[in-house]
Amino acid sequence: MSETQQHKKTKLGWSLDERDPRFIAAIMPLLGWLYHYYFRVQTSGWEHISPHEKVLFVGSHNGGLAAPDMVMMMYDWFRRFGVEKPVYGLMHPTAWEVFRPVGELAAKAGAVMAHPKMAYAALRSGASVLVYPGGAEDVFRPHQLRNKIYFAGRQGFIKLALRENVPIVPVISTGAHDTLIVLADVYKIVQQFHKWGMPWLFGIDPVVFPIYLGLPWGLAIGPFPNIPLPVPIHTRVCPPIRFERYGREAASDRQYVNQCYELVVNQMQQELDQLVKLSAKS
Repeated sequence: MSETQQHKKTKLGWSLDERDPRFIAAIMPLLGWLYHYYFRVQTSGWEHISPHEKVLFVGSHNGGLAAPDMVMMMYDWFRRFGVEKPVYGLMHPTAWEVFRPVGELAAKAGAVMAHPKMAYAALRSGASVLVYPGGAEDVFRPHQLRNKIYFAGRQGFIKLALRENVPIVPVISTGAHDTLIVLADVYKIVQQFHKWGMPWLFGIDPVVFPIYLGLPWGLAIGPFPNIPLPVPIHTRVCPPIRFERYGREAASDRQYVNQCYELVVNQMQQELDQLVKLSAKS
C-alpha cells in the first residue's frame, strides 16, 4: 500500500473534502425509488429551512443500522437544495472502523467523523450539520420506546450550537422504527461475559446488544446490519429552536446547558407525539 493510500485509509471521515456531489447525483434515482415506492415517505416542515442559513439538525435515530429515516431526510435535502449545497452528517467512529466500505460511500454522501473537531469544521465552512445524539442506544432502543426521544443524556450538540451561535432544527420521524422490531437490549448480560473473558467482536465495545426481528436474519442477536422492512415513514422538520444566550460562556454553564437540553428534548417529544397521532389517522 502506497503512503498516499495509507494516509487516505487512516484519515477517512476526517475531511470535508471527501463529499462528492457527483456521487450523490448518481444515487439520487435509487434514493428516490426508496422514498416514493418502498417507504412511501410523507414529509412536512421544510419551509422552516432557509438555504442561506446554516443550522444544526438534531434527530432521533430509528430502524437499526440502516437508519432509513436519516437517509430519507438526506434525500429530501438534496432534492430541495441540490447536491451541491453541502450538509454534513456526523457518523459514529465505530461505524468507520467496522464497516469501512460503507464508511467510504457515506463519506462521499457527506458523512464525517462524529467528533467535535469535524462538527466545528463543518459549521465554520458555512455548511449545515446533521447529528443524532442518541447513537447506538437510540437506533436500537426497544420497540416499546419507538415513539420516545432518547439521547442517552448526551449534551455535546447543545454546546456545539451555543459555541457556534447556530439554531437547532429538530428532525423527527415515525414509522422508521417499525422497519425492524427490537425486542430487548441484552448488553448488560453480554458485558458481564466480557468481564469474565469473552472478547468483543472486532475488539470494539458495541455499547448495545439488541435482540431484534428483521430482514435478512429473521431473529438477530447483536448490532448487525439489517434490511429495513417496507414500512411507510413520516418525517417532519420542526421550527428552529433559538436560545437566549450563546457563546463560550453559555456553553460552559452546566446548568444553562441542562436547561437547553431539556428544552430541546421536550419540544421534540411534543412534536413527535403530534406526528404519531397524525400518522395514525392517515
